[in-house]
Amino acid sequence: MVFEHELDLLIRSSYPILYIPTSEEERAEQLIAAVAQDGTPYRALHIWDFARGFDSGAGRNNPVQALDEIERARIDSPAIFVMRDLHRFLDDVHVARKIRNLARHLRNSRKTMIILAPTLRIPADLAEDITVLDLNPPTPEEINAELDTLLQQVTVRLSPGGRDALVKACQGLTMTRIRLGLARAVASYGKLDERAIPLMLEEKKQRIRRTEVLEFWPTTETIEDIGGMDILKSWLERRSAAFTAEARAYGLPSPRGILLVGIQGTGKSLSAKATASLWQLPLLRLDVGRLMGGLVGESEARTREMIRIAEAMAPCVLFIDELDKGFAGLGSGFVGDSGTSARVFGTILTWMEEKTAPVFIAATANSVDTLPPEVLRKGRFDEIFFIDLPSERERREIFTVHLTKVRPNRIREFDLDQLAFQSEGFNGAEIEQVIYEAMHTAFDQRREFDTEDILRAMSFTVPLSKTASERIHRLQEWAASGRCRPASSDAAQAGLMGQLFGNASLPR
Repeated sequence: MVFEHELDLLIRSSYPILYIPTSEEERAEQLIAAVAQDGTPYRALHIWDFARGFDSGAGRNNPVQALDEIERARIDSPAIFVMRDLHRFLDDVHVARKIRNLARHLRNSRKTMIILAPTLRIPADLAEDITVLDLNPPTPEEINAELDTLLQQVTVRLSPGGRDALVKACQGLTMTRIRLGLARAVASYGKLDERAIPLMLEEKKQRIRRTEVLEFWPTTETIEDIGGMDILKSWLERRSAAFTAEARAYGLPSPRGILLVGIQGTGKSLSAKATASLWQLPLLRLDVGRLMGGLVGESEARTREMIRIAEAMAPCVLFIDELDKGFAGLGSGFVGDSGTSARVFGTILTWMEEKTAPVFIAATANSVDTLPPEVLRKGRFDEIFFIDLPSERERREIFTVHLTKVRPNRIREFDLDQLAFQSEGFNGAEIEQVIYEAMHTAFDQRREFDTEDILRAMSFTVPLSKTASERIHRLQEWAASGRCRPASSDAAQAGLMGQLFGNASLPR
């Protein structure tokens, strides 16, 4: 009802020309028709498109004649003129001049012109005469109403929880796509039940794929796939129901996000995926490089599109990988791209702080040296976690996780204590790779791999903790200064010991 109320208010306030950027042409026209019919006074509705013109045929294949037709209509007769294809001609000097003249005329009449277009593109000389009105994707109430309509036509077997999950899966899609997806589910299974949920998620994937700004990532990883990081996992588990209606009724705000700072290969990306899986939310991945376009204003437009899509898909998890690389150098005064990166970064930061949509941001960074200080300010994220090199206990858990994946029936045959002890300085990614290296060696000899094969593979591997020891040490010192929260209780204990006995006790 927000859109209809705002539209009615603008019409009654004599706004001459409205621009509704939406791909849902049919839904927009239905809502406009409702406003025209239910408004006071009643307003006649006229629709023009380039191929057919108005209902009378006037203005067919000629937008200037169509605008003349609007101007000739009676001033005192309330009317709404919907223009479907006019956006394609706004750069034409004849059309643009005609619109500016018409805007003056409409201000003193009871007529309103509405431009419907799939994209927002208004020439600068028309910006003062045109008012933009956004049509958001269907609300949960509208989706529930559609399900109620479907309930009268087909068999529906949805539990209250299943219906809630289906509505969430539909959020962010156009009403047309929702109807097509639900029809596909009914055609596939003969009824509407929980099996429709993955079909609607597939529709979401298709929509994200068409944008070329965000990626829809599968969430096959679970919280059990993370070795160690008990503090981080506990923090996430306590918020697993934070996006439910029960949490909203309790008065809880939706979690805003976390920044995971740490050494490469320690499981930052895995944690983002596991978060979406734990909370049963779609996971969107943002590559900051995709926001940058070559045309003037293109980067800013892509950023706005990213925000609009993420909010339309909410509740969801937005994964921003390697935030430090995406916005490196902004604090140094470098303006080689005429400030485009700074404007994009500023837009994202402002949105992160002011957003009301339940979009949980899971961002990662390998370094804090190049990270602009604005990111670390309170309000951007709920918490900043530092993920250190795994302790011996955590390395044992990591070996258990990876070996269980490849040899679930042989896990007891491996000496996990020895593997954990001998792998000091290895991160999770390196542990996974030495297991695969051991498997390659044993497979080449047509036999099963064992503990000795893994130890041998470790002896030939130089971990990142040695090749980048100085950088890692600086990162550990930054974390020990109290600017973030450790993801692991072992790291927290090591930090406490470092404070008691000096930094020499910090893990290297």
